[in-house]
Amino acid sequence: MGDGFWTPRRTINVEKSIPTMLEQLEQHGIVDNFLRLSGKKNVLRRGPLYTDSDLYKWMEAVAFILQSGEDAKLRATFDRLTDDILSAQDASGYLNTYWSGDLASKRFTEMDRGHELYCLGHLLQAAIAYYRATGNTRLLDGGIKFVNYLVRDFGPEKRPLLTGHPELEMALVELYRTTADKHHLELAGYLLHGDGERLHMTPRQYSYNFSGKPFISRTILEGHAVRAMYACCGATDYYMETGETAYWNTLQTLWQDMISHKMYITGGVGSRAQGEAFGQPYELPNLLAYTESCAAIGNMMWNWRMLAATGDARYTDVLERALYNGVNSGMSLSGNMYCYRNPLELTGDPSDKIRNPWYDTICCPPNLERIFGSLPGYMYGFSNDGMYVHLYHESVLDWQLADSLPLKLAQRTKYPWDGTVEIAVEPARDVDFTVFLRVPGWSSTTKASLNSQPVPGVRAGEYLAIRRTWKPGDRILLEFAMQPEFIAANPRVSDDVGKVAVARGPLVYCLEGLDQKVDALSDVTMVAGPSALKGTEFRSDVLGGIVQVKAEGIVAPRPSSQEPLYFPFAMSARAGRKTELTFIPYYTFSNREPTPMEVWVPYVNA
Repeated sequence: MGDGFWTPRRTINVEKSIPTMLEQLEQHGIVDNFLRLSGKKNVLRRGPLYTDSDLYKWMEAVAFILQSGEDAKLRATFDRLTDDILSAQDASGYLNTYWSGDLASKRFTEMDRGHELYCLGHLLQAAIAYYRATGNTRLLDGGIKFVNYLVRDFGPEKRPLLTGHPELEMALVELYRTTADKHHLELAGYLLHGDGERLHMTPRQYSYNFSGKPFISRTILEGHAVRAMYACCGATDYYMETGETAYWNTLQTLWQDMISHKMYITGGVGSRAQGEAFGQPYELPNLLAYTESCAAIGNMMWNWRMLAATGDARYTDVLERALYNGVNSGMSLSGNMYCYRNPLELTGDPSDKIRNPWYDTICCPPNLERIFGSLPGYMYGFSNDGMYVHLYHESVLDWQLADSLPLKLAQRTKYPWDGTVEIAVEPARDVDFTVFLRVPGWSSTTKASLNSQPVPGVRAGEYLAIRRTWKPGDRILLEFAMQPEFIAANPRVSDDVGKVAVARGPLVYCLEGLDQKVDALSDVTMVAGPSALKGTEFRSDVLGGIVQVKAEGIVAPRPSSQEPLYFPFAMSARAGRKTELTFIPYYTFSNREPTPMEVWVPYVNA
């Protein structure tokens, strides 16, 4: 990946986020929890029962960074932490810092909440990513030892097993892809089928824990949003390896439920604070939106897998929406402040500290760090037919076709600030294959040309397949429609009735009080109509460099704080003076001083 939109995020991730998060993990005793078990430190265990996973996610982030280039210091740190972790592992293979010592007798007795297998899943993912970066199997060997213990002692006609918080399922499938050991795939299937869950869960717990019944019996997304997304990720992985149609049918049903009823315009999911859960259909409040960063990450990861299974651009559209908005908002531009929840409205109250350097439940920050570290792997795809371009960014793909012929694709673009993308296709020799170019669903009019000649068949929300005998020096030009547009919500979303949002390309925009010439956002109404959007302006001096969107608004003749609580309704348009509204990308909210923010803005027709 070259210079572009994600470059500052990836740079700050390496230079600031990764080192400061390790300092936080060490200061809060997360590393000491392992040293305590090995006898290297005489300290009490600190943190909630799932803290092992936070260190593993941080290590996975490091592994992805090492996949992009050598860093001797990070590699040495990973190896040191691997030694600390494995020194705490039981001879049986069991490894968890909470369910040890006096609590060892309670292992696998509170599986609905215990996070034992959740932590193991993250250990495996970190170990696999590091193995792929370096060839080092030390942590992977430790993870496999734990898995082999589970395979030996748990499952059909043995001790029942459940994950509680799904995570191990997708890790086991990835382990199977790495080892080709079918026991790993079979264990994932057992967990997804839910035999252990039904033996241990009560009806009360079903609504909270997504793994409370067999995955293929699910018809709606409910309960804990992150658990639901991770379960869907594991089920998609399992389907891709087995082809079991019952899983695919369920996945399509759940995906449709999400995009039709339960997903925010930002790609965030999980509207309720209670249980960090999905709400009822269309229950998508703005100020009270929970929208945990980990849930948006889960949505992105699930759609990546659905894309891998199908090559369908519908999933890429959702992936991109979540990545650029609901995921990207989770980390501050400085790289050391994080959102646990990502609301779509803020009052500006200084006591509402939406970004913090540390949370007692610190799952989101290292999760964000591993996403930014892994971004190169999401850009392109490969099939027996040819190459897919999923996301657009200055980059060079150095790969090979199915017959091992070397191929380079080079993108030149300023996307998403600009809609022009130039792609150079450089096969080692003349060869017949297909280049699949994603045409985003939001681009109403897209132009494509090959060697300056128009390409027909361009349709929004699909991949444009260009099959030909490609020659070194061939050039593709894409031009996406980047004009800002108003977005309306389904009228059943009660919070958004009478309001519109602004989007430009893959980015959702918002108003922050700091940018407006008004005393309060509540005093502003937007004018919605063809002439109301006044243009865009790139500002290199604002929020790391952004495109601002300008729009026409109306300021109430007197502050709403001076209006009575209730008053007679008038059919006439709201009176007041005109003002210019300045919209900024949603992902940049709360990166300055506390100020009100809103995505959905009341409107009147032009």
